[in-house]
Amino acid sequence: MVQPIVTENTIIQGCRIAYGVHGSGKPAVLLHGTPSSSIIWRNIVPKLVEAGFKVHVFDLLGYGLSERPWDPSVDTSMTGQVTILESLLSLWGLDTTHVIAHDIGGGIAQRFAVFSPHRVLSLTLIDVVSFDSYPSKRTKQQMQIGLEALTKADSDDHRTHFREWLLQAVENPQKLEQSALDDYLNYISGPIGQPSLFQHQVRHYDPKHTMEVAPRLGELGDLPVQLIWGANDAWQVVDWAHKLHEAIPGSELTIVQDAGHFSLEDQPEQISQILLKFLSRL
Repeated sequence: MVQPIVTENTIIQGCRIAYGVHGSGKPAVLLHGTPSSSIIWRNIVPKLVEAGFKVHVFDLLGYGLSERPWDPSVDTSMTGQVTILESLLSLWGLDTTHVIAHDIGGGIAQRFAVFSPHRVLSLTLIDVVSFDSYPSKRTKQQMQIGLEALTKADSDDHRTHFREWLLQAVENPQKLEQSALDDYLNYISGPIGQPSLFQHQVRHYDPKHTMEVAPRLGELGDLPVQLIWGANDAWQVVDWAHKLHEAIPGSELTIVQDAGHFSLEDQPEQISQILLKFLSRL
C-alpha cells in the first residue's frame, strides 16, 4: 500500500479536504486528475522538496481521501474545484505560487491561470485535458449506459474494468501493478468509491469547462508555461500537446519517451528533472 502524501484535513464550503504541505522554500501547488488522487505525485514531491520548494498537494473534492459529498448539487467539476483551490491558497497564505497539474487538474489550472494570472508564478501542464479533448470515445460509450446503472453495476466487474483501464494509462503495467494500482482502484471501487467515481468525476467529463477558457489561452503567453507529455499517451494523444503549445505563445513542450498518460508513474525521475530545470530558471 502506498503511503498517502495528504496528512491534514480542513473544511471548505462545508466539505472536508485532505491536503499535505511538504518542505520549505518557494511555493508549488500540485493538482491531480481523474481517476486518480494526490498519490500520483508521491515520487515527484521529494524531488521538489530537495530542490528547495514548499510543496502543497491535496485531493480534489470527491476524490482520494477528501470527502465524497452525498448531495449531487455540490459542484465537483473542474470549475467547482477552482473555488476549492482558491480557499486552500488562503489557508496556506499563498498570494502567488507555481502551479503543476496533470489530467483534469490541468483544466482546473487553465481556468485558474486565465482568471487569476497575477497569482501564478509559472504553469506546468502534464498530459492535461484541453479544448474538447475529452471524454474519450470509450468513456462516452460507457456514459451512455447512464450514471445510475454504472453506479449499481457489479462491483467485481467494475473493478476489473477500471483495472484494465488504468493499466492502459502506463507503458509499464507491471511497475504500476507492483506499486500504486490497488491504491488507485481502492479509491474508485467498493460501496463508496464506485458511486463516487461516477457522481463526482465521470458526471463532470464535459469539455465546457475547458472550452470556455480556450479562446483566452493566448493570454497565458504572459506567464512561464511548460507542457510535458507522455509520447504514448493513449488518453490525451500528443496531438493535443501540440495544439496547446501553439495556443500558448512562448510555451515550452517536452515529449517524454516510454511514457503514457500517467507519465508520472512511468517516468517520475525524468519528469522531476524537466520540472526542476524549468523552475530553476525562474
